[in-house]
Amino acid sequence: MSTRSTFAVLGAVLPRGFRRFSAASLIAGLVLVLTPLGPVAADDSDQGGTTTIVAFGDSLVHGYGLPERETFPSQLESALRETGYDATVVNAGNSGDTTESGRARLDWVLQDNADAVIVVLGANDALRGVDPARTRDNLERILQRLTNQGLEVLLAGMMAPRNLGSEYVEEFDSIFPRLAEEYEVVFYPFFLEGVAGESRLNQGDGIHPNSEGVAAIVDGILPDVETLIERAREEQAEG
Repeated sequence: MSTRSTFAVLGAVLPRGFRRFSAASLIAGLVLVLTPLGPVAADDSDQGGTTTIVAFGDSLVHGYGLPERETFPSQLESALRETGYDATVVNAGNSGDTTESGRARLDWVLQDNADAVIVVLGANDALRGVDPARTRDNLERILQRLTNQGLEVLLAGMMAPRNLGSEYVEEFDSIFPRLAEEYEVVFYPFFLEGVAGESRLNQGDGIHPNSEGVAAIVDGILPDVETLIERAREEQAEG
């Protein structure tokens, strides 16, 4: 599905899968907080040839409602290895995270042996109607922390529910491309591209992707993750 089609699906209020729910139930779906993850680290057997990627985000990364092997980090790692990349993808997702709570736990989950980070945050901010200025500030501080540490970053964009009004939508949606350009990170415009609003690709709540939906996300983002890995390897070579 093209970006234009995705905007059409998002439509007047929310994607089709969202329209069946009230604002309260939408928030309950994505804001459901699971037990936080502890510090993550790559396999001790990893050697110089392996690129370690930390997938850092909310329930869309953590894999709400899915077994571990079907989550975004697991499917992405499998896809990369099938493509020929020696890569480990660490699941640093935490259901319910906003950009603020993600920022607060960044030091807790980030280890020195990470080579690159995929940032997937913002969906819960939009569902809660958080001031876009706060969302931008939190994401900017996250990007500052990661890039200052010399890590390559892929920023995944999000879109606000269309029922929040055109002013909010425009301000929120513009956060991601502007930050990506400012910090010169790899950018994937919409994490749920081709999946939002497609009932067959989502779980019963109409919000969280099922296994097939995650596979579609991986298929779409894979070329940009490959770019991320190449950047990380260039950084390592120069270092």
